[in-house]
Amino acid sequence: MRARPRTQSSLAIRGTDGPWFLVNASPDARQQLAALTPPEIDGVRAPPIAGVLLTDAEIDHTAGLLLLRESATPVRVYGGEGVERALRRGYPVLPILERYCGAEWQTLQAGAATPLAGSTLTVESFDVGGDAPRYLEGSGVELEASGFVFRDRASGGAVTYVPGLARLDDDVLARFAASDLVLVDGTFWRDDELARLGISGRSARDMGHLPLSGAGGTLEALARLDRPRKALVHINNTNPILLEDSPEREAVVRAGVEVAYDGLEVEV
Repeated sequence: MRARPRTQSSLAIRGTDGPWFLVNASPDARQQLAALTPPEIDGVRAPPIAGVLLTDAEIDHTAGLLLLRESATPVRVYGGEGVERALRRGYPVLPILERYCGAEWQTLQAGAATPLAGSTLTVESFDVGGDAPRYLEGSGVELEASGFVFRDRASGGAVTYVPGLARLDDDVLARFAASDLVLVDGTFWRDDELARLGISGRSARDMGHLPLSGAGGTLEALARLDRPRKALVHINNTNPILLEDSPEREAVVRAGVEVAYDGLEVEV
């Protein structure tokens, strides 16, 4: 098989002590959570997570919240103010959860470290550019995607997760360089990838994703980083790096970067 199958982008993380947290709730959340669930626990009614953190309000990152609606306890959700507005006004996932199991929202302020309840982890959000989801067009809600830096107060480890990256400025690069592990947007190989395939006239940048290849691309920047382990996530099914024998995959490997896959486990 030239490419292994993958579910939609999501991350489960926990500190040295404490429970799991889910970062972005994809439509495949049921299957993904099942991998974390001990046999004696029902993964839908008692999800093995203490909360969900949202980098943005895209449908692919939030639809899985609805799969948690039969939880026996309110679902704790973390995100920026713009994400909360989007999930109340444009795509009312939060009101739906509130009518079922309940939802406890906690706002993340960019640049501030927030402790995660019951855990040795803190999370710090930072802006990474991009536009609001298309369902918010004309709503007046402004929203950029966020990246998250997770730090473990017990181990000192730092993980940066950025599944949607629209700009690479000095602040973003500094956060990457100070991390032990960077999980970063690998959605598209080329800026005109969808146009070449006749799928869409929108470019990667139009959709809030820097392409991997070319001058100023993400791969070029990642190759210059020495400290962190680097892996690509949120990879579109049009991206040739999914083909393990492709020249594009070879270029990623030469740059010292990995291609993430379902079930990848990393300890820092």
